[in-house]
Amino acid sequence: MKSKLIRGALWSCLALPLFLLCARFPLQAQQQSAPQAVLSQTTAANPSQAETTSGVTRVVDQYRIGARDVLNIRVTAGRLVPELSMDGVEVDECGRIPVPSVEQEEQNEIQAAGKTRTELAEELRAFYKKYKKNPQVMVIIKEYNSQPVAINGAIMKPGQFQMRRPVRLLELVQFYAGGPTERSSGRIQLARASNFNPCTSSSDSANSIEFSEFDVKDTLAGEEKANPYLQPGDVITLPEAKEAYIVGNVLRPGPVLLKNNNVTISQAIAMAGGTLPDSKKDQVRIVRQGAGGQTKMIVDLKAIDNGKATDIALLPNDIVEVPVAGGKRIFRSLVGAIVPSIGQLPVRVIP
Repeated sequence: MKSKLIRGALWSCLALPLFLLCARFPLQAQQQSAPQAVLSQTTAANPSQAETTSGVTRVVDQYRIGARDVLNIRVTAGRLVPELSMDGVEVDECGRIPVPSVEQEEQNEIQAAGKTRTELAEELRAFYKKYKKNPQVMVIIKEYNSQPVAINGAIMKPGQFQMRRPVRLLELVQFYAGGPTERSSGRIQLARASNFNPCTSSSDSANSIEFSEFDVKDTLAGEEKANPYLQPGDVITLPEAKEAYIVGNVLRPGPVLLKNNNVTISQAIAMAGGTLPDSKKDQVRIVRQGAGGQTKMIVDLKAIDNGKATDIALLPNDIVEVPVAGGKRIFRSLVGAIVPSIGQLPVRVIP
């Protein structure tokens, strides 16, 4: 009986701290997940407008309305004013929306593009003061259509995306487009229209395209110079790497990707698994396609390994053949090396 009383007292002493400890963890998890939830619900534009609550920076009403966005506008003056409210009004290509008035014959337009919801609501409120006493205006963005960016090429999930907040290149490439594929050349090209507004006066300078190029590794590392904020209309391309072909007495004959255009012959052979025994390493042959036809070079891998010869950089479509020593010469089918599945096709005779 005494042991039961002792166990009961111990349990009473431990129960309250244990309950408080268990209750604490869900609260901490909820607090830690809050920044992500706020970010996903935030809409796009000026990163300078922010407030800090409990150490969490929240972007506030920063999305800048643009052409082809669809808005709902509610006007109240003690009650809803239906003749001044609008549902599903689309911002035209020049960034304007129609503004209804009490006088039916009066037609008005207002510039909506470039403003936040709060700024547009305040401008409409000032306009409606001549019709209603102390009107209140609420602007709701029903559809986000004005800030498209596109990404294509050697990327896992190519496509077009609509931005609702400031987005950097790294975030689009890695988190939304899934990251580069193994066929990526290691470069990122960004094409940007200097003027994305079709209603401004057209000229060569106003409608020119600006091109930028970055290293994928720098972008994925978050380096400032290779991770710019994206702008509406940006087109991002990850070019695929060109290929050279390794055939002959190597472990894995076939194509190798020339990433960053600086793959040397020794690196390419290593990418193909290296040479097999009895390879004639001093008689490796490069067949290169050029404007004037084919050129052939003999390369001494032994001399390159010993630092006595230059390790030649390969060019796209180079064919590297590693022969076998002892009078036997292996030349594995180039077609079979480049497309291994071709060996499974039936063989037909051409008469």
